[in-house]
Amino acid sequence: MTALISHTSIDSLDARAQSVFWSTVLGFAENPDDPNLPGDEECLICSPDGRTRLLFITVPDAKQVKNRLHLDLVPAEGTRDDELARLLGIGASVVADRRRDDGSGWVVLADPEGNEFCILRGAAERGEG
Repeated sequence: MTALISHTSIDSLDARAQSVFWSTVLGFAENPDDPNLPGDEECLICSPDGRTRLLFITVPDAKQVKNRLHLDLVPAEGTRDDELARLLGIGASVVADRRRDDGSGWVVLADPEGNEFCILRGAAERGEG
């Protein structure tokens, strides 16, 4: 017997704003039958196939320490640096640049509420596509 992940929950000061940011980052969408509205305390977004879901929950306290869990992202198309520029343009900020001279490595970013995530090289940059 095993368990399946229903969704990943992320505490937020503003669940709606976080759901909008992450929808843009990941290409996810809210459920049109249960839209995420300003002031909603819980906002769910889903991948296009519905298999991956993120639930943002409003809590009263701001993030205080480094995440114990974070997302590692790869660009769906283009390069890591192209994706980095896009993410910075929608509100992410750089926490640490771990890119290496040989092109490997990653960049640690933070979302608008300070939650860390990383952007890695895409498949083509790794010679996989």
